[in-house]
Amino acid sequence: MNAAGEGALPPLDESDRRELLRIARLTLDEWLRNGSGPAGSTHRAPLLARASAFVSIEVDGRLRGCVGRLEPDGPLYRTVIDLVVSAATADPRFEPVRVDELDLSRIEISVLSERKRIADFSSLAIGQDGLVITRGARRGLLLPKVAVEHAWDVETFLAETCRKAGLPGAAWRETETVVERFSAEVFAEPRRRD
Repeated sequence: MNAAGEGALPPLDESDRRELLRIARLTLDEWLRNGSGPAGSTHRAPLLARASAFVSIEVDGRLRGCVGRLEPDGPLYRTVIDLVVSAATADPRFEPVRVDELDLSRIEISVLSERKRIADFSSLAIGQDGLVITRGARRGLLLPKVAVEHAWDVETFLAETCRKAGLPGAAWRETETVVERFSAEVFAEPRRRD
């Protein structure tokens, strides 16, 4: 929901996307150089709305961090600021991004829609839907692009999301398991050319 509680976040226009990427880049540069984030806010209403997001950072074409927030608990621009810092410094799968790698880095932002519980698994659309699978304290999430990158069908996507949650691959079939879908608006800085 947005800050006014009026429903789903509307799609961002091109200038909103550019502004969010500018904020993300400024945050990455300031954090790695000075250990602090940028001061200030934004006046753009869509970026002040509450939204869930993921931020990925590549260095020289290789993933170096991907961190997200599933609950829309703050303004989108502030969520992105926090996620840029976490993706660069706190993703336990990777070494932190170094200041001398800034020129080789590229930021991608995924703004997530509200989640909706799935009753009919045949309605899942590969490349359009992301998945969240929850059972008790276990939760796994895969963005829509993951199924495309690995050429998965619907059942494989469901099974892999279960495994991401630390559950058996067939757990999505069990009534205790909550399966939700979401979409993602994905945009990134241009790829750097050598």
